[in-house]
Amino acid sequence: MLRPDLLLQPTPKGLYCPPGDFYLDPVRGAVDRAVISHGHSDHARGGHGKVLAHPDTLAIMACRYGANFAKSTQALEYGETVEINGVTVWLAPAGHILGSAQVVVEHKGLRMTFTGDYKRRFDPTCATFEPVENTHVFISEATFALPVFRHPDTGHEIDRLLQSVTDFPERAHCIGAYSLGKAQRVIRHLRLAGYDDPIFIHGSLEKLCAHYQSVGIDLGTLILATSDDTSKAAREAFRGKIIIAPPGAFEGKWAQRFPDPILGFASGWMSIKQRAKQRGVELPLVISDHADWDELTDTVREVNPEELWVTYGREDALVRWAELEGRRARPLRMVAYDDEAG
Repeated sequence: MLRPDLLLQPTPKGLYCPPGDFYLDPVRGAVDRAVISHGHSDHARGGHGKVLAHPDTLAIMACRYGANFAKSTQALEYGETVEINGVTVWLAPAGHILGSAQVVVEHKGLRMTFTGDYKRRFDPTCATFEPVENTHVFISEATFALPVFRHPDTGHEIDRLLQSVTDFPERAHCIGAYSLGKAQRVIRHLRLAGYDDPIFIHGSLEKLCAHYQSVGIDLGTLILATSDDTSKAAREAFRGKIIIAPPGAFEGKWAQRFPDPILGFASGWMSIKQRAKQRGVELPLVISDHADWDELTDTVREVNPEELWVTYGREDALVRWAELEGRRARPLRMVAYDDEAG
């Protein structure tokens, strides 16, 4: 069997496959051939030569970077295989956001599974994570790889938001949520919980929400909260309403149109009270698109690889846990990825 370090190698640009001559999620400079796990900008950049990804990821990249974000693209459905210079590549659902995928790379009897970012809990906006059997090397993210991170039930957090809307009908609820994946997930969970009122969104969410709607994910009535009307009547219309925008949008002039706002933030980092306090968050919602500590460790046990590679986050803690379980593990120490959205 081929040695793992001959099939995938950590480099400053990302994981590189020498026999296949392609990169996984390269983010430092353009490359000739890239396989992209999902559409977040810390994993998917424009300007590459050839890009292989799930159809939804390609559509999301087109929304964000324009139709010509790569010289050529190839869509790969979950479970479909392709050969790249003799290396077999296929995708399995990662459960992170719409189109997110684990990238499975096989060559000379060796199977390596790169998770990208993933989570295990229910998400009504994307395919559920599927463990890849017979994985020799499992390459796991580690965004929340500390025992302190144990995320509550998503429904519980949505109920907290709805209760606040009921308790404070005179105030606008301004919820910060990452523009791709998190915002659409929060909206869909609100709909499933029975919230049928129009939801106001920042203009930066419009294209992405439209794509989610186009593939059958019902987000209900969405209204752009981008009017230049600063009259008292326009301001009063937001009372008792939910407004969703990228977190940074609520820190500037745009947010001043909302009356007596309750600022919320949907992120796994909201379990750290000091972070919420520093950002002036009155309603911290612990809703994460990443696996928490229990999900990470349970997944490693379920996949049961011969070797664990760890990247993107708290690498040392997950490696140490694996070693205490008698598992072979190593940190990759690759480029820093943006885990702020959580």
